[in-house]
Amino acid sequence: MPRLRIREVRDDYMKFELRDTDVSIANALRRIMIAEDLYSSDPTVVPVELFESVALDPSDAASRPDTRGIMIVKLRRGQELRLRAIARKGIGKDHAKWSPAATVTFMYEPDIHINNELMETLTLEQKTEWVESSPTPVFEIDPATKQVVVRDHEAYTFDGEVIKKAEAMGLPGLVEVSDKPDSFIFTIETTGAVKANQLVVNAIEVLKSKLDAVRLSEDTVEADDQFGELGAHMRGG
Repeated sequence: MPRLRIREVRDDYMKFELRDTDVSIANALRRIMIAEDLYSSDPTVVPVELFESVALDPSDAASRPDTRGIMIVKLRRGQELRLRAIARKGIGKDHAKWSPAATVTFMYEPDIHINNELMETLTLEQKTEWVESSPTPVFEIDPATKQVVVRDHEAYTFDGEVIKKAEAMGLPGLVEVSDKPDSFIFTIETTGAVKANQLVVNAIEVLKSKLDAVRLSEDTVEADDQFGELGAHMRGG
C-alpha cells in the first residue's frame, strides 16, 4: 500500500514523500496534476470558499484586494470601455493556461554508501578534493572526526561526478550510489487556482477513479471470455 508523508505545505507549494509504490504510479500522479480536470462540483472533494462582499474605499490603502490581477488596459479619467467577453473552461490537457499546476516534479530518493575503509586511505587534502568534486553539497568533512559523511542525500543529482573522481584517484568503489525504486520525493507549485494540498488530494481521487475503470474493464473482458456472446450482451454489446 503506497504511503505519503508531507514534508512542507503552503497554499501554493507542497513537498511530500511517496513510498512503497513504483515509478508508473508516481508518473501517473504527476501527469494527472498537470493535465487532468481537477475541479469538481462535489463539495466533499473541493471545499467551497466563500468571501463576503464589502464596499472598498479607494482612498484607504488597507481596504484593497489581496492581488491586483493581470493588467489588461488602463483608462484615463472619464474614459469608458465596452467589450464582449467569452469565458471558456478547459483543462491542462487542452492547454497549459488551464492547468492549476505551475510545476510538478518528482525524483528518486538517492541511496548513498561511502566505503569508509577506502576513504581512510586518503589524506585530508584528497578528501577535500573529492568532496568538492560534487557540483552539489552532498558530502562534507566532519570537523571533529575528519571523516567524510553524507550531508544531504537529496542534493545528489545522479551526475556521477564523485564516482568519476574516485576512479580518477584510483579508488573505484569509494562510493556507491543507487536510487530507491519505491521512494519518490514530489515538489509541487500551483498557480493559485487550487491550493497545493487540495491539488494532491484531487489528483489522488482522479487516479483512483482511473484505476477503478481499469478494474471494471478487466472484469468485463473476463466475463466475455467466460460467457462469450452472453457476457457481451450483459454489458450492452
